[in-house]
Amino acid sequence: MALVKLASAEDLKPNQMKAVEANGKKILLVNLNGTYYAIGNKCTHRGCMLSSGSLKGDTVQCGCHGAIFDAKTGNVVKGPAKEPEPKYEVKVENGQVMVSI
Repeated sequence: MALVKLASAEDLKPNQMKAVEANGKKILLVNLNGTYYAIGNKCTHRGCMLSSGSLKGDTVQCGCHGAIFDAKTGNVVKGPAKEPEPKYEVKVENGQVMVSI
């Protein structure tokens, strides 16, 4: 596993999300009250980008069919999706947000 820089910490304000790509993986980077999380950005239901949906509290709702995922764990909170999103370990160092891929 290698650490890959996704963004500068200042690029993502608290309670915002951002689509990024690293090593061919589509990743959704989320800042929840100053803590960063990274899960897959491609909905496991029909492949829509979660970044086009909405962040509500600690959850991300897909804009296509309404599946809801936990932004911290990638787990499905509400269907129609049945499979969780992959979760990536996040590290913030020197103002840079990085994930292990």
